[in-house]
Amino acid sequence: MKLDLECIVCLVRQALKVARLVTADEAAQEKILRHTLSKLLNSSWSVSTPRLAHEIYRVIREATGVNDPYAEIKKKSNDEALSIYQDIKDMVWRCPDPLEAAIRVAIAGNIIDFAVFDSPDVKSAIDHVLKTKPAINDYPKLRKDLLTASTLLYFVDNAGEIVFDKILLETLIRIRGKPFSKLTVVAKGGPIINDATLDDLRYVGFTELPNISFRTISNGDPGTGPERDDPEVAEWVEEHDVAIAKGQGNYEGLSEVKGIYFLLIVKCPVVAKRLGVKVNDVVIKYNS
Repeated sequence: MKLDLECIVCLVRQALKVARLVTADEAAQEKILRHTLSKLLNSSWSVSTPRLAHEIYRVIREATGVNDPYAEIKKKSNDEALSIYQDIKDMVWRCPDPLEAAIRVAIAGNIIDFAVFDSPDVKSAIDHVLKTKPAINDYPKLRKDLLTASTLLYFVDNAGEIVFDKILLETLIRIRGKPFSKLTVVAKGGPIINDATLDDLRYVGFTELPNISFRTISNGDPGTGPERDDPEVAEWVEEHDVAIAKGQGNYEGLSEVKGIYFLLIVKCPVVAKRLGVKVNDVVIKYNS
């Protein structure tokens, strides 16, 4: 998905948010913003929003000397989600279609996005998503494909949210009556905003899932993995029977790749326009 001019404003706002998170010194905050604006002025605006965001956050890390400004927030998000893990899992199995409920719960977890919200309310989001008819609903096809697939590729999004992704994967394996022969989970190769990393996946127990392996995509630093719009990532999709990408950021970065199911809450007007839906809509979309 190509960058929109509104995305430039959003990136500047995010930079200021990180600056205030890192330091209370206004002079230091101004320095970070100036570095950000300079990078934006001297970068191509014809790339995807995530690719440019990675460049901006690399500049912020270099300017502040802080590698992971959201480290404490991510841990808190993971811990809070884990504290309701069993309750949510039990609730899913009380629903008429546990797989659909688990998918909706995983989508609701996408509200844990500190690039957009300061205090996401997960329980309210779960209630909203369970009661809301998706604006785009390819669930029937997704269910059929998941129950017959041998291999699954799953792109996670944010810390905290991944606890609900784990519930979805556990529910799916139980309904299938057998594990996938290959379950590949993709996270960020290094810290950026509150996106989940391999450390977060291990922390919430993804290593307990059968036949699981991990891959990483870039956070903007060298060696952290390919960008989402690199051909290598499209090859990962082709190597698996089913591919799922969680969250708005993954939609922005992977929307040109065919064969992916996108699960998200729409959180900005640019993405809403691209999808032909409204902000706050729930989307289960197959990219055919």
